[in-house]
Amino acid sequence: MRILHTVEQYWPTVGGMAEVVKQLSERLVRMGHEVTVATSVLPERHQCIVGGVKIEEFPLSGNWTRGVSGDVIQYIEFLQRSDVDIVTNFAAQQWATDLVLPMLGRIRGKKVFVPTGFSGLHVPQYANYFARMGDWMKQYDMNVFLSDDYRDIQFARQNGVTRTMLIPNGAAADEFLPDTGIDIRRKLGISDTDLLILHVGSHTGVKGHAEAIRIFHIARIKNATLVIVGTPAPGSSCCHHACEHGCAAVNRSVWRHLDHKRALAVSLSRPETVAAYKAADLFLFPSNIECSPIVLFECMASRTPFLTTDVGNASEIVGWSGSGVVLPTVKAQHDHGMSHVCVPEAAKMLADLACDVDRRQKMAARGFTVWQERFTWEVISQQYESLYRRIVNGG
Repeated sequence: MRILHTVEQYWPTVGGMAEVVKQLSERLVRMGHEVTVATSVLPERHQCIVGGVKIEEFPLSGNWTRGVSGDVIQYIEFLQRSDVDIVTNFAAQQWATDLVLPMLGRIRGKKVFVPTGFSGLHVPQYANYFARMGDWMKQYDMNVFLSDDYRDIQFARQNGVTRTMLIPNGAAADEFLPDTGIDIRRKLGISDTDLLILHVGSHTGVKGHAEAIRIFHIARIKNATLVIVGTPAPGSSCCHHACEHGCAAVNRSVWRHLDHKRALAVSLSRPETVAAYKAADLFLFPSNIECSPIVLFECMASRTPFLTTDVGNASEIVGWSGSGVVLPTVKAQHDHGMSHVCVPEAAKMLADLACDVDRRQKMAARGFTVWQERFTWEVISQQYESLYRRIVNGG
């Protein structure tokens, strides 16, 4: 099949959606399909074919609500002349999908939409956009959701969208099963006897870094290190600097000579990040907003039990895996649906789980088993291929 995937950001960008589309696209190429990804221009991208996937770049930014900047006509003409069997638009509220929505009837091939959460659904500025979204979704041959109980699929049901299916996120077996050969504790100066608590997430300001630092600071644990792994998000470095200052403040506390705790904010390569997952004793993820956090599947793949806020379908992932705990979470309607962890309660839960080695080991084993059976990218890419073949053949 000839497949076109559209997504705002793609390799070498580090981020959830870019990783999802890269995993699927490269695996579909290995299955014998021809895959093109339409995405934003990146100065650091020097190749137009990566992992067998052809990358088409467009100097565009923005979305339907804020307006799109750049050569819109170039992208529209590309879409109209593309002779493909399948076009899949990943994520709403960004130009690579939003420019497609009004012209769905003029694009050749079957069309698939992967909304990934509708993060702006409760934002007043997006009211007109979502007033039209139900009709747009009905024009797709299939709408794929990462959760069976998140705001995007609830929206679809409320608006009479019937062509829907669930295909979850996952983690890559070829990344997490082999030995990385990296001693990340030694690299970061962490004792083998220290409890290693990990957080992985870009410095967007909504991944719960500040909350993780506060939880760690007041948790009644000893001989522990919190490691926050992240890179600055495009156009923003405030969170990165705040994390560095927050970690420094934790490390300067007068209590540190008693509990021997330390906090680090670091940037790691992908192999080093995988090594950090494998070395971690616990994963702490008090994020403010998600759709279906890939990091939780990566915890399952690395045998790392996790604590997470009730964001996106995190509770669903906890139910699927048996390897996580949902932290007390407040969802603030005045804050566009953002979620906020209850820090004191979370600190107690962190301390309780940190002290219960047997429980952590059982959670880790359960999560790893379930991941191998259901949530590897190998399994998930086969589900996408099956979907594509079915709708191309009229099923």
